[in-house]
Amino acid sequence: MTTLNPTIERVTERIIRRSEETRKIHLERMRTAASKGPARAHLSCSGQAHAYAAAGEDQSKLAQGSAGNLGIVTTYNDILSAHQPFERFPELIKAAVREVGGTAQVAGGVPAMCDGVTQGEAGMELSLFSRDVIALAASVALSHNTFDAAVFLGVCDKIVPGLVIAAQAFGHLPAVFLPAGPMTSGLANDEKAKVRQEFAAGECGRDKLMAAEMAAYHGPGTCTFYGTANTNQMLMEFMGLHLPGASFVTPNTPLRDALTRHGAQRALSLSALGNDYTPVCDILDEKAFVNGIVGLNATGGSTNLLIHLVAMARAGGIILDWQDFSEISDVTPLMARVYPNGLADVNHFHAAGGLGYMIGNLLQNGYLHRDTKTVAGEGLEHYTKDPVYADGSLTWENGPEESLNDKILRPASDPFQPTGGLKRMTGSLGTAVMKVSAVAPENRVVEAPARVFADQAEVKAAFKAGKLTEDVVVVVRFQGPKANGMPELHSLTPLLSICQGRGQKVALVTDGRMSGASGKVPAAIHVSPEAVDGGPIARIRDGDILRVDGEAGTLDVLADIDDRPDAQADLSAAQWGTGRELFATFRNTVGAASDGASIFGA
Repeated sequence: MTTLNPTIERVTERIIRRSEETRKIHLERMRTAASKGPARAHLSCSGQAHAYAAAGEDQSKLAQGSAGNLGIVTTYNDILSAHQPFERFPELIKAAVREVGGTAQVAGGVPAMCDGVTQGEAGMELSLFSRDVIALAASVALSHNTFDAAVFLGVCDKIVPGLVIAAQAFGHLPAVFLPAGPMTSGLANDEKAKVRQEFAAGECGRDKLMAAEMAAYHGPGTCTFYGTANTNQMLMEFMGLHLPGASFVTPNTPLRDALTRHGAQRALSLSALGNDYTPVCDILDEKAFVNGIVGLNATGGSTNLLIHLVAMARAGGIILDWQDFSEISDVTPLMARVYPNGLADVNHFHAAGGLGYMIGNLLQNGYLHRDTKTVAGEGLEHYTKDPVYADGSLTWENGPEESLNDKILRPASDPFQPTGGLKRMTGSLGTAVMKVSAVAPENRVVEAPARVFADQAEVKAAFKAGKLTEDVVVVVRFQGPKANGMPELHSLTPLLSICQGRGQKVALVTDGRMSGASGKVPAAIHVSPEAVDGGPIARIRDGDILRVDGEAGTLDVLADIDDRPDAQADLSAAQWGTGRELFATFRNTVGAASDGASIFGA
């Protein structure tokens, strides 16, 4: 058997030691909850009648307590293309569990927002906070305590992390995460990006831009670039909460429906009513999170997960820090090139061998813990297999042992680059992260004068006025979680790409976030401490020389700024409108980005 990479082993052991007390408390709480079991049989007759009143043909089974009951937590809405397919899932799930003598109820629907809709808009300032709202809402759904197991229907950016946080609050229950899959491939992502740049430069009209966008985002399913939503799906396989091979099967197909039905049955089979009890708290241990971090780096995944994984882990008593990510990145080979890190989309990646090939190859080369518990059974080896649906039967077959397209997917022994896609940045400006996998090597180091802005609107105005024509490090501050909810600044990507395309040296430094779809321009993001907390970013002035070094992982101002007063910003406009006034408590209590930017604390 292959020996585990020594750095992966060392980081895992450090996380276990660091988390010893908090993990012990979490597991003790979960064992206590498990010992009490569902309250279904202990409810008053009136309480039970309320719970079963709308259960139709399942009423008698529920009243008799003779069958396992599956709770469905759904994030269905039809403004998110990725979530629209969930409309059909509850009936598929209910029919599937009836076949094995069980019952299922929709425990609750939780909100889900689309970052693609809110980019550059006020609603984006609620995006990060929506993760914790989702966790709270899912917890309310399961608080009826009448379920033996749960399935979570979710895909997109903040939704899966929020659902994982909730699943760990109910970590004594087994749970299977059921995805909807990516939309079929439309206009190539690089062609879409080209039209966006043309529009930002005034070289085409809105009609051409609209046609390109509609050709790219054209049907049900997840956006096909490798941003946060698809990174979430990868993580759920690496961490053992999806069925093997479930992530990138397109919606409304026989295979997708078969996976949904089997996932529901599998969740119920893992309950304490049977002999294969496997609760979430036993699946999501320290090794599972390390496997997730390896997957994040091997695929060149979204920077948003450096925030979300920290918050997800803490919900289970596991304490991660960005140094863990950095050390794992330093030894993890980048095996995939998927847009924005390449030209392929996730459908092309899946066809090239996908996660089954990647997990198998990483296992063979000692980069993953193979002895983890998963919803598919003991051991990560289950995730080297691909699902096949034929003649009305779902089976799993061995996945490919060789990449089917080495321009998209390569073995760990011959990667696109020897280190992972994410870089921790440290220096006199604090701590930040950069997605280096999407940045060409010649653009990873920028030393240039700063231009300082308080929001992205100011950057756009300066660009339109022709004020960003020289080498520049664009600093956008007061964009952290406490300032205004830490919005994504992805709408700056086209204009900064234009600057880069003109031959300028250009970089972005911000205490805000960038979309998982961002690339090309080096961006030191999630700067901590944030400006509103008095971080050094609050003392930068126009003209200060900044050095952003994505190779060395350093972020510095080449001047003495310690004695300068902190800049102040009028944040009143970010405190009301589009529901933002209701989130004042979140802004006042949220933790730092490096701690997961959560309202739930450590």
